Parts: sequence; C-alpha cells; structure tokens
Amino acid sequence: MKVKRIIPGLLAFLITAGTLGGCMGNKKETMVIDLNTKPLSPEVSLTFFGFKYEALNVMAIEHTLHHFMDEYPAITISYDGIKTPEYFEVLEKRLSTGNGNDIFMIDHERVQKFAKQGYLADLSDLSTLDNFSGLAKSQMSVGGTIDYLPTSISAFGLYCNLDLLEEHGQKIPSNLSELKDVCDYFVSTGITPIVANNDISLKTAAIGISLLPIYQQDDPKAALDRLNSSPDQLAQTFRPGFKLVEQMLHKGWVDPSEALETSKTKDDLALFSKGERPFMLTGAWAVPRLRDLNPDLNFEVRPYPILSDGSVLVINVDTRISVNAASPHLDEAKKFVEYLTQSDSMWEFVNSQSSFSPLKENRLAEDQAIQSLGPYLNNGYSVIGSDDNLNCPLWEISRKCILGMLNGDDADRAVSHMEELIAEWSATN
Repeated sequence: MKVKRIIPGLLAFLITAGTLGGCMGNKKETMVIDLNTKPLSPEVSLTFFGFKYEALNVMAIEHTLHHFMDEYPAITISYDGIKTPEYFEVLEKRLSTGNGNDIFMIDHERVQKFAKQGYLADLSDLSTLDNFSGLAKSQMSVGGTIDYLPTSISAFGLYCNLDLLEEHGQKIPSNLSELKDVCDYFVSTGITPIVANNDISLKTAAIGISLLPIYQQDDPKAALDRLNSSPDQLAQTFRPGFKLVEQMLHKGWVDPSEALETSKTKDDLALFSKGERPFMLTGAWAVPRLRDLNPDLNFEVRPYPILSDGSVLVINVDTRISVNAASPHLDEAKKFVEYLTQSDSMWEFVNSQSSFSPLKENRLAEDQAIQSLGPYLNNGYSVIGSDDNLNCPLWEISRKCILGMLNGDDADRAVSHMEELIAEWSATN
C-alpha cells in the first residue's frame, strides 16, 4: 500500500489492483480513495485596500499576507491596490455606502475627516504600539486615539545625475548658493536643470524651508499649536518657501508649463531617466522605479540643498493603515495590522519603499542611492510634510498654492491664496 497526498487538504490511498485482489496479468491499475472530501475552509475572509500598486510594493505586501495566513489558517486576506487620486474617491464611496474594506490605507487629510465620521477603529489596544519611534508616536497619538499605524517614513529628495554633472564639471550642491550656481550654469547651456512634477516636488521644497525653524524650536508641538490658533500666521510662515519657488521659476531652474503636465513618480521619472537633466525633485520611494526605466543611470538622492548653510530633509509618517470601524471582522482585521507592524514584516515593505522604518530602530532601506538621507532623520534638519499636529490639511493646501504659482502667481499671491484656502477649510470644519 502506498499513501500519497495528491490534493491539498485531501488524503488519498493509491492502492494497486494486485494488492486488492491479486495479479491481473502484467497490467497494474490504480484506484484512488479519498478519505476527506471536504477540506476545511477559512472562517474569516478579510479585504485590504490600498494605493500601492507598483510590482515591488505589491510583492512585499503579498508576502506579508501569505505569511499571515500561514500563521492564522482560519483567516484569508486579499489585497487590491489602485493609484491616487482615484483610490481616495473609491475608498470614500465604499465607506459612505457601508461597503468599506476591512483594512485600508489612508493619508493625513482623510485621518482627520474619517475619524470625525466614525469610520476608523481605535487601534490603541494593539501590542505593537510600543515598538514605534517617538517621531511616529507624535503623529499617531494626536487626538487621543490611535486611528492608524504607519508602515514607513517616506523622504523627499534631490535626485542627482552623477554622470551628467561630471560631464559638465559640476558638483552635487550642498547648500542654496551651490544649487544656484549649478542650476544657473545649466540654464546658460540651454538645459532646464530640475525635473519637477505637479504635486510633491515644489511644495515639499517650500515646506522644508518654511517649517524648519518650527521644528528646530525646543517645543515644536507648542509652535504648531500656535499656528493652529493663528491661520494667517501659518500662511505668512510659508513666505520664504514661496519666495524660493518663485526664484526657481523666474530663473528657469524649473519649466512651469512642463511641471504642470508632469505627474508625480511617473512622467517625472520618464523625463529624468533619459539622462539629459541633472536634477529631479520627488520621493525617494521612486528609486526602484527609476532603475527599472534606466538600469544604467548613475544617480544619488540627497536632502534638499535649499538652506544658506546646508540641506533639509522633508519626511512623512506614511503609508498609514487603518481598520474599518464597521468591519464585521474587527478583531481579525486588528490582528492583521498588528502582524503587519511587527519588525520583520514591516522591514520588507520599508525596504521595497526606499524609506525609513517608523519603529524605534529608525532603519533606512538598504539602497545605496539614498544613504546620504540617513543622518538627517535625527540631526535637527528634518521637517514633517503633513504633520498631524497641524489641524488644517497643509499637504493639499500647499499643493494648490504651488499650482497657482506654476500658472503665474508670485510669492505674495501664493501667501494670500494659502490664507484663503485655510479660511475656507476652517469655515467647514
């Protein structure tokens, strides 16, 4: 008698006819007898919805899903990812109609909005909370409940084409004066030096130079609270940042008409990957995608060299994961988020994102092109782009102001525009 597993979950005996009733000439026949015709099916099925759709990110997510299901065989979980901004339109529609996923990704603006609408489960009872860094906790705990857990700390940087710089006898800039010199040089040769997109490029530069003095105070949270109580002052705080953007556009470092048509981490990567431009402003998480477009491109990602005496790193406590408060499988959904935010599970995703870990280790992804960003997370020269301690959705408001500048607004008009947008938001919240 020979025993063989031929279908997962089923046990079958493979019994030769000779064993059953003697020899039938030289011919042997096989009989299959199933001892278990009903494999156990999972008790709970979860759905996870997100805005990560790139192959490398999805692969890391799926690895975690499979490992989770191996550890909890009574639970299955599937992931569905689509790009923004369509993602948030679909997410809001699903939640508002009672068809929300059990687990979903969220951003700063929606955390505030969805918490008020009662869509977000409180995650303050998860065992992994103590593993997070002080920086991450300073964002997660705003409002008294834990509405989300971050799975990365993203960074924004200046991509530098090393071969093109060397070909023109130029160096990587380390401060604003050096950035001015190298950009003016390329403009003089007929090359627009900086590839910028219509979303995160110029606004993160404006945020970095405008808010760094806030984060270098002894009590940044108190300073942010003062800005919450004085929206006009928040807009005035952005004047240096808008002045910098005005300079970049006026001097031809960025082509405004090109930037208006350039989508983030897609069109900008296609432009920069050609190897004909020295710089690009975008998220460090785009490094793997850029390599896919041009494996031979020799580049590094540096903090923004926009200070008179150095550089600043703009970061976000990012890829936030929330649980649907109306999920019929609330405990199981929380169990998955808890599993996802364990050190080993999180690291694979962080590494695929070319980001920092939000855990106490503050570990930076291994890619050599981003290693210069490492010291800036804790050296006093980093700024949070969408800080939860600010009441208004500054991330979106600053984007709209920069779009105005790409369409011709000067710095003074950008400040006025920000005042108007903050006033509109305050009137409805």
